[in-house]
Amino acid sequence: METKSAVKAWKAHLSINVRNLESSLDFYRRMLGVEPSKVRAGYAKFDLQNPPLNLALNEVPQLAGAGALSHMGIQVASTDDVFKVRQRWAEAGLVTRDEMDTNCCYANQNKTWVRDPDGNEWEVFVVLRDHLPEQAKAPEPCCAPSACGCSTQASEDRSVASCCVMKEGGVAQVETHSSERRLEPA
Repeated sequence: METKSAVKAWKAHLSINVRNLESSLDFYRRMLGVEPSKVRAGYAKFDLQNPPLNLALNEVPQLAGAGALSHMGIQVASTDDVFKVRQRWAEAGLVTRDEMDTNCCYANQNKTWVRDPDGNEWEVFVVLRDHLPEQAKAPEPCCAPSACGCSTQASEDRSVASCCVMKEGGVAQVETHSSERRLEPA
């Protein structure tokens, strides 16, 4: 009888196209807090252990606009972990944007976002409550910073379900579905 052995190590591999390798290397060094494991002409690789990720950057100078990729994310264990990552990003000079107590992908989450030089968006998030029921009205596109409706118009429109404001360190202002404003620690 044959027995199938379990796969011993899983590590996601993500390869993204970037317009300018140098500016992307600067961003990802600051975002990830590590140096790349390999840099060659038009190519760089970050080999992370936590989270387990093989991230490759491929320089494509003629890259036009965003591709079909929605966004990328890293799930953490707690809101405190979200705040710790946000603090590290802010200290590294990255602009962050928070979404707290937001319903996204049929789950209630706390998250913070950054955007790389090519507009690729990354979130670090914690799921507070999962498997939320479907609503009678179809939700707005989910799990992308643009889905929170963050714009000057959205900030003035109190009917927006959840909106967030990007800040460089300091205090992040968050508007919730009840239109109350509260300040989250930065």
